[in-house]
Amino acid sequence: MSTTTETKPVPFGVKVRAALHVAVRSEWIISLLAVVIAFIVGAFFIWLADSSIIDTYWRLFKGSIFNPDRDGFLNQIRSLTETFRNAAPLILAGLGLGLGFRAGLFNIGGQGQIILGAIGATYVGFTFNLPYFAHLLVALVGAVLVAGIWGGFVGFLKARTGANEVIVTIMLNSIAASLLVYLLSNDLFQQLGTSELKSKPIAAEARLPHILPAPFTLHAGIIVAILATIFVWWLLERSKFGFELRAVGSNASASQTAGMSTGKVITMTMFVSAALCGLAGANQVLGTFGSLTPDVAGSIGFDAITVALLGRNKPIGIFLAGLLFGAFSAGAPLMQGAGVPVDMILILQSVIVLLIAAPPLIRWIFRIPKPDGKTYREYITLQQEAK
Repeated sequence: MSTTTETKPVPFGVKVRAALHVAVRSEWIISLLAVVIAFIVGAFFIWLADSSIIDTYWRLFKGSIFNPDRDGFLNQIRSLTETFRNAAPLILAGLGLGLGFRAGLFNIGGQGQIILGAIGATYVGFTFNLPYFAHLLVALVGAVLVAGIWGGFVGFLKARTGANEVIVTIMLNSIAASLLVYLLSNDLFQQLGTSELKSKPIAAEARLPHILPAPFTLHAGIIVAILATIFVWWLLERSKFGFELRAVGSNASASQTAGMSTGKVITMTMFVSAALCGLAGANQVLGTFGSLTPDVAGSIGFDAITVALLGRNKPIGIFLAGLLFGAFSAGAPLMQGAGVPVDMILILQSVIVLLIAAPPLIRWIFRIPKPDGKTYREYITLQQEAK
């Protein structure tokens, strides 16, 4: 005699309550509300500047997503392509820093690692003579290796000596900036016939191809960023190393007791973290600039910290946060036409950082309940058992 267990259908109302229960207690609601509050605070400062709030934000939208004032659909979406171009290095560097944060490593050296990646890609780009795809691939690998070794050294020091990675990476940022200026004033890198601090041009075979023709400036760097996002997701969620990385980040002592080599995980994590930042540097020289300059890294290394935190150190979240910050950069110039200084973008970013660093403040402002650890399915199961 066989017995069968019938599964009772879950009422729609229970599903809705379960979804809301999980949503309001998730980390993502904090990131979303941080952005909303940032725009509200920005509106207050725009009002103080005696400018139109609606016109300012409308200009930000037109400069970053869609500009109906231009002729032709392609020209109207050119703003969106600029957002993608600006977002690519932020996504790559954000993925690198977020990976370190997941392992409990505060990699503040993204700026220096971007510079080292740019140096490696530039040297390969103007030195080698290879066919197109091979030259581009070798230049990208050069950026990954140079930056990865630079960051892996920090991981090695952390694992072997207990050196504080925050202090070491900050010091290495200064060293990288000085190294960049030195190389650009050296005959090995400096462009002939000019007194500017600018490297020799990178060969066309090593450049990232443009996705759309001129006047569009969008290149394949955004494709590299998408592939890197998929890779980091797979690394964290589907690989043995990703499991060890997350375990070490949660509790290094317990991981050591369980037989994991925490020193190896720390070293390799810093290598991969820095390698992704190096790809951001390669994106700049191989795609955007075409040569190495003193401002190749801009503020990407520091903005990427905010991108990683806003994205909750999750690949898809970092990707979306990178797009948001890319939109800020693309829309800022047009926003100035409303009489608002470009520093308004810095205010928005700073407020986001402040709020992300203080989740209890957002929960208090909006009266959001604290997380209770229940998943969607667990909530439904508990509701059914209660009946």
